[in-house]
Amino acid sequence: MSNVRGAITIAGTDPSGGAGIQADLKTFQELEAFGMSVITSVVAQNTTGVRGMEHMPLSIIDHQLAAVLEDMPVHALKTGMIATTDMMKLVASRIQQAGVPYVMDPVMIAQSGDALMDEASRSALRETLLPLATVVTPNVPEAEAITGELVETEADMRKVAKIIVHEFGSKSVVVKGGHMEGEALDLFYDGEDFHTLVTPRFDTKHTHGTGCTFSAAITAELAKGKSLLEAVQTGKRFIALAIEHTLGIGHGQGPTNHWAYRHHQHKLEEIR
Repeated sequence: MSNVRGAITIAGTDPSGGAGIQADLKTFQELEAFGMSVITSVVAQNTTGVRGMEHMPLSIIDHQLAAVLEDMPVHALKTGMIATTDMMKLVASRIQQAGVPYVMDPVMIAQSGDALMDEASRSALRETLLPLATVVTPNVPEAEAITGELVETEADMRKVAKIIVHEFGSKSVVVKGGHMEGEALDLFYDGEDFHTLVTPRFDTKHTHGTGCTFSAAITAELAKGKSLLEAVQTGKRFIALAIEHTLGIGHGQGPTNHWAYRHHQHKLEEIR
């Protein structure tokens, strides 16, 4: 039997390479998980914004999922942009079939501020996908959209984390504090205990695709058999380094550096 660990992303595209399916696959590769993908929507976007999108027919999404699940080693999966209610119902049924850890990145708003999901779809997301999630990774605006609560402090983050787990049914949650002031504090709640993950806040506008990349890193680590806390901690280190060592490309909010974590690990090995 092969010891290859596989991870699949079910999401929309980003032709500029910083977010969506493209960012997920880069992250899987960097963390040595075999990456696979199911495209839900083709999105015309770059670092300055979204130009347009076309959703895939349900039959094509289902055929993609069936083709992968029937043939390939899938040890964890994640969802990103799942734009419609019918898509969510379809994907939810396949997630249940897969029976592996599921990371949900509740993509509702692009980094540029463009809305990617209407209110009906947001409601369906709460009802269909959220209860299946092993871990869900909302930023502050997404956590507010999911719970209807205002998030301004760490105490607010703890409150919405409890709501997401105990009222909506996710096994665990990481509430990301990137939109708040001070250090970059993320809060992981596993249903019993809180864990704070803190890194310095870097002075850069180049944060396109951070949510995709962070959740993909968690997915890769879960595929490799890591615990939830270990996976989240590695995800936090991965995205912090990706933001710190910015590539500085694009005319808007540029992408993160997906190979920064690997370079950092190589330097640590040289020191040892």
